[in-house]
Amino acid sequence: MQNYQRHDRSSDREANQMVFGIRAVIEAIDSGKEIESLFIQRGLGGSLVLELKALLKEHDLGFQQVPIEKLNRITRKNHQGVIAVISPITYQKIEDIVPEIYEKGEVPLFLMLDGVTDVRNFGAIARTAECSGVHAIIVPKKGSAEINPDAIKTSAGALYKIPVCRHEGLAKIGKFLIESGIQLVVSTEKTKDSIYDVDYTVPTCIIMGAEDTGVSDDLIRIADHLAKIPMFGEIGSLNVSVSAGVVLYEAIRQRVK
Repeated sequence: MQNYQRHDRSSDREANQMVFGIRAVIEAIDSGKEIESLFIQRGLGGSLVLELKALLKEHDLGFQQVPIEKLNRITRKNHQGVIAVISPITYQKIEDIVPEIYEKGEVPLFLMLDGVTDVRNFGAIARTAECSGVHAIIVPKKGSAEINPDAIKTSAGALYKIPVCRHEGLAKIGKFLIESGIQLVVSTEKTKDSIYDVDYTVPTCIIMGAEDTGVSDDLIRIADHLAKIPMFGEIGSLNVSVSAGVVLYEAIRQRVK
């Protein structure tokens, strides 16, 4: 199986940095920094705060309103009620990656994570995805694990090597993938079909959900295949990072034949 030429992330290799203060955060956003998370003091007002919130809306960036005590626990510096965490990676767009893969004559293999919020699970999944030649990981802007030093460490550095695409509305991205000739395979217990019944040799996006809630109904409705991992024990479920590895390597088994 051919491997997609991944983006060189050497320039992105920095631990999560924090930016304190309203003006400093505004300048970070204006300079194109990737904001991993943003905390604004509850009830904070003023013209600069309004300017910041307008900028957040313009760039479609979310934020959390928190009590000042939380901000003070994060740092003792003069944060002015605003703290931003800068991502150690640069997010990419799946719309840019899909045509590149086709142009290289490769068969796309993507992994979409719907609601996987545990940092170490996310890092472990990224490591498996990189090892198995996944072209990119797709995550939602909200409700996904933060990419921080713990995630990077658990991934064994894979998050510096594999493209991560962060988008608003995974169902919309799912429809784009379908229109691009890529089948959606949802890993779920809500079916009688097995993961071994699916043909992964065609362009594919495998979708994994959170262990407690699973994949959202919006994605299940548009999926080409629903497939479950056979279970024979009493527990009846696997850790999501293990499940991702099982499904991905079934896809690889088929592709290397």
